[in-house]
Amino acid sequence: MIYVFVLLMTLLGSLGAFFFKKSTERMDGIFSLLKIPNFYVGGVLYVAGALMNVVLLRYMDYTVLYPMSAIAYIWSLLISNRFLGERITGKKVAGIGLVCLGVVLLTR
Repeated sequence: MIYVFVLLMTLLGSLGAFFFKKSTERMDGIFSLLKIPNFYVGGVLYVAGALMNVVLLRYMDYTVLYPMSAIAYIWSLLISNRFLGERITGKKVAGIGLVCLGVVLLTR
């Protein structure tokens, strides 16, 4: 069950970053972000993911949980492909695969 929360934590962080990215589409300057709703949505999601991370640290070793946050790379790849039209390339998949392999090795 705890791994479901890890997946949720990483998804929240990735969605937060996605909404930050979306907020830059209408950005004229750094202070213009304060007028863009996506900026606040991204902030709430990002903070929610960070708070989940803090809570999860109570139940998992830091040396396990922190590397598992690399799952966010998978979410980011999928979200950017689906909603931003970014291409999934072999290099991106290979890089994320190697990072995930490292996470598996660390958690065993």
